[in-house]
Amino acid sequence: MLMKFETASSGHSEIAVPESGAPFNPVEDVIYRRRSVRLYKKKQVPEYLVRRVIEAGRFAPSTGNSQPWKFIVIQDQKMIKDMTDHIVKSCQSLVKMTDYFSKPGTGWRERIVNFARLFWQNEFHPNPLGAFTQIAEGKLGVWHGAPTVIIILIDQRAPSKPLIDVGVAGQNMVLSAHSMGLGTCWVGFVEFLSRSYKWRKRLNIKSPYRIANSIAIGYPKGTPDGYVKRETKAIDWYDENGQFSIKY
Repeated sequence: MLMKFETASSGHSEIAVPESGAPFNPVEDVIYRRRSVRLYKKKQVPEYLVRRVIEAGRFAPSTGNSQPWKFIVIQDQKMIKDMTDHIVKSCQSLVKMTDYFSKPGTGWRERIVNFARLFWQNEFHPNPLGAFTQIAEGKLGVWHGAPTVIIILIDQRAPSKPLIDVGVAGQNMVLSAHSMGLGTCWVGFVEFLSRSYKWRKRLNIKSPYRIANSIAIGYPKGTPDGYVKRETKAIDWYDENGQFSIKY
């Protein structure tokens, strides 16, 4: 257990329910102002803050309270660089096989991608493919110079949908970090390390755990805080009288 808590025996204090049109409360404000940070100061995050961030993740809900996560904190800059180099080389190898966009005459590359999408449609979506190219060419960082990397492992024995549980834990962590003036960025390219025996051994990752995702964390350069535009999608709504409507 990372931290000890003291709770009042008198129970929870009453929370005021906001009226329509009321300003955002502190929790809402953190949620709406959080954004992915890709430029960090070299200043290291102190251990006590990292522990507070992890504690927020530990208190996330999970199926049957199974808590299917484990965390690896890396602040060794040489190790972060070694991990980055491995991911860059992996992206370069992948791009050599799949970069048919820049070479329109090589139809066999397109066939490889289309075949791969049958099994890994998320990983071979145009968005990550574009990011693979940028990383391979040195135009996009992996952890963007963050001084701390938190790797999130998933327990593959866990019930129901442990990837969702792990995502909820990670969301608790990035929101907690933001509330303390830290910046974060989800980095899924860490999965390249899970395919390497050398890195699984170096990170001491053993079954039933595997890498699920990672979070870059540090002090942001500048003032990236602010609202990020999001698409508004239709909501199918069944009210208390059973009436159906579409709301935005």
